[in-house]
Amino acid sequence: MLAVLSPGQGAQKPGFLAPWLSVDGVESQLRWWSALTGVDLVHLGVEADAEEIKDTAKTQPLLTAAALVAAGQLRLPDVCVVAGHSVGELGAAAVSGVLAPENAIALAGIRGREMAAACALERTGMAAILGGDEAEVLAVLAELGLFPANRNGAGQIVAAGSLEGIAKLVAQPPAKARIRELQVAGAFHTPYMASAEQALGLVAAGMRPADPHKILLSNADGSSVASGTDLVARLVRQVTAPVRWDLVMRTLEDLGVTAVIELPPAGTLAGLVKRSIKGVEIVTVNTPDDLAAARDLISRHGNVPSHEPTLHFMVVVAANSGTFAPIEGLSEGDEVKAGQVIGQVVTRQGGVDVAVNKAGVLTEWLANHDDPIAQGQPLARIEGVGL
Repeated sequence: MLAVLSPGQGAQKPGFLAPWLSVDGVESQLRWWSALTGVDLVHLGVEADAEEIKDTAKTQPLLTAAALVAAGQLRLPDVCVVAGHSVGELGAAAVSGVLAPENAIALAGIRGREMAAACALERTGMAAILGGDEAEVLAVLAELGLFPANRNGAGQIVAAGSLEGIAKLVAQPPAKARIRELQVAGAFHTPYMASAEQALGLVAAGMRPADPHKILLSNADGSSVASGTDLVARLVRQVTAPVRWDLVMRTLEDLGVTAVIELPPAGTLAGLVKRSIKGVEIVTVNTPDDLAAARDLISRHGNVPSHEPTLHFMVVVAANSGTFAPIEGLSEGDEVKAGQVIGQVVTRQGGVDVAVNKAGVLTEWLANHDDPIAQGQPLARIEGVGL
């Protein structure tokens, strides 16, 4: 089974789109998309330096355009699974048929501009935490008032929040962990992006998405999204909610994915998959010269199964922000019934019950007692019975 992945912000490199201009129709397509976004995608992808393409307002439409240029050359009817990291979800939404390419590009332009504007409201930043005990890392972030904005698997968590909190994290990292400050404009995927979420939601509400014709995995919880309307709502919420790429990779493994193509600018997601899922064949597409290897991979791994794969788990997510309080006495391995309350998200106004939609087995808590919780954040993984 073949999966196609679309990378997120930080993967871009100066001049990475230059080789694609030799492909018939690509330059005119990029110029049309430039008109939709208000940024010059040809200049950004060919001539701009690293500093210019670091600008969130420019990076997000540039990355979406790059992914869709390559996807258009591959023609992916036999791809079964699609996922994207952060803004890469817009490229994934287009590949899966939820959004027309022009709509994905337009949303990327709006998302980038509004997130850049939100970054200017307060001095915030991000830092990658490599290694360390996960529970200890999350506890340190909570103490510092920081958020786990990306949980990327392979021992990597990205912290986000105030620059003061990031400085304290760098000065006193968790045991056995290394900290690498990221050159980003602000604290993406945290409540600091609330104004961007609101602005994107107003635009997205006017769209009429289709339902995906492939298995489309969500950053929110790693689950498959069957409704285009649901996917667009998740894309909006994801602006302030954590990216759970670790759960996406777990689903890729659960589905039995045997091969992965990463769209340009490729390498980051391929590296995470390689470290986390054994035995998967990977092709990274960065130039038109890589298309032949990608097409060969499609021919060998891309036949759609005669029966749609079934996901044997679900993830319970928070409907609001606050701190998490799991129900006392409920442990991993316990069976839960449909509608059963498994905890509360505690806010200043009181507790909001968290219930499961379907019966199953609580196989993993994804949040601990008193953890700070963002809206849409995964809280528990339910598997098995009744799914």
